[in-house]
Parts: sequence; C-alpha cells; structure tokens
Amino acid sequence: MQRQSNQNRADLLPGTLDLLILKTLARGPLHGYAIAQAIKRLSDDVLRVEEGSLYPALQRMLTRGWATASWVPAGPKRQVRVYRLTPAGRKQVASEVADFTRVMQAIVRVIEPA
Repeated sequence: MQRQSNQNRADLLPGTLDLLILKTLARGPLHGYAIAQAIKRLSDDVLRVEEGSLYPALQRMLTRGWATASWVPAGPKRQVRVYRLTPAGRKQVASEVADFTRVMQAIVRVIEPA
C-alpha cells in the first residue's frame, strides 16, 4: 500500500491484504493486475495494492492451498497467470471476514464517544 500526502488513500491494517485479495477472488478468477484494479475500483480509489505486496501475498495463498493459478492466453503471444480460490480458500474468506469484523467492532468500541 502506498500512502499519499493528501490523505486520499488509506494504509491497511496488518493482515487485511489477504482478506482483500481473497474476497476479490471470491467474485471470480482474475490475474494479478486485475485483482489490484478491482480492489482500487471497489474501494473508490482509496486502497491501492502495489505489485511488491500483491504477488508475494498471492504466492503465500498458493502455498497455503487457498488458491490455484494457471496460465491462460491473453493475446497472440502473451499469457497471464489467473488465480482461482480453492474450497480451502473459500473457507479462509469466511474466517478472515469474521476475524476482521471482530477487530473492527473492537476498534469502533474504543473510538466511540463515551
């Protein structure tokens, strides 16, 4: 994630990158650049996932069995690597959402006026 001086973009809480990627892939298979663009678009340009964060996270998901990847043609002489959630990845989405919701509710309780 990149923080702009104009405060139009937000830094992610630790651990939310996996959640964002998993939730984006839950909508359907995508290649890396499309994942980053979807997160940017769905967040109204508040969140940006940089390549240096995205591809290591995707590799972790492959290693953990949460996603699979395959090369597909993207033109006459070009291929892209498309990522898909596995059943384990779908379970992980539910777990990540539950954990995130619990943390966000705790933060709201702390910052709400007494």
